[in-house]
Amino acid sequence: MLNFTCPVCGGFLFERDSSYKCDKGHSYDIARQGYINLLQSQQSGLKRHGDDKMMIRARFDFLNKGYYKPLLEKICYSCRKYLKDGSCIVDAGCGDCYYSSGLLDDCMDKGFKIFGVDISKDALICASRRGKEISLAVGSAYSLPFHSGSADAVLNIFSPLAGDEYKRIIKQGGFLFRAVPLEDHLYGLKQRIYETPYKNEAVTTRLDGFELCENIEIKYELEIDNRSDIENLFKMTPYYYKTSSTDQKKLESLDSLLTQIEFSLLIYKRV
Repeated sequence: MLNFTCPVCGGFLFERDSSYKCDKGHSYDIARQGYINLLQSQQSGLKRHGDDKMMIRARFDFLNKGYYKPLLEKICYSCRKYLKDGSCIVDAGCGDCYYSSGLLDDCMDKGFKIFGVDISKDALICASRRGKEISLAVGSAYSLPFHSGSADAVLNIFSPLAGDEYKRIIKQGGFLFRAVPLEDHLYGLKQRIYETPYKNEAVTTRLDGFELCENIEIKYELEIDNRSDIENLFKMTPYYYKTSSTDQKKLESLDSLLTQIEFSLLIYKRV
């Protein structure tokens, strides 16, 4: 059984009227946009700088154009391949829920139930615009509001890797779907911005408590001929905050961009 759990007592939370409540009476109001806030005050310092409104809005607008659809299609294909009908899935660090909402749309016949957790309220406000089928909560990926061994799968799509927490909530034999950028991802963009462009660091695939079942690489060239979309691509990445104002201004002169898109979709089984 997968339900949100109370951050105070750990009991199951059930939706009642306009709030979620546990049997001990702890109550969490449902925001107008449909999410609940389960983040405790001592966890508030965990928020990453990149989760601000500008980054979220840029990602929402960019992904809506379908530029990363090949990755979404592989996620849908893989969940169909590995997960049983009715599986309960946690989208940890769900952001605006582009991938999990796309998964629900593609796999309506599978009856998946998805819970989205993100530390950013602004991200969940965007996520709520994609539909009401995903249960949303503000929370930390390092302290997920679920009982141990209650999830059939976790989606970890470009969000911080909380391996121990995923190991805790995924039942034995369940799955983790992890998307990471490869070394040459967005290298064409970096060449247009930086005097000395750099490649991404290689990501280790080893993960304690999990067996790697499959490593699917998604590689293609992306051509963008819209200045606004180019700016959104850059602003939705961590690179933007590590870039000088001088280099940031180079975006203003870009009317077109050709860049490499390279991901790995890593599929793990909980052992």
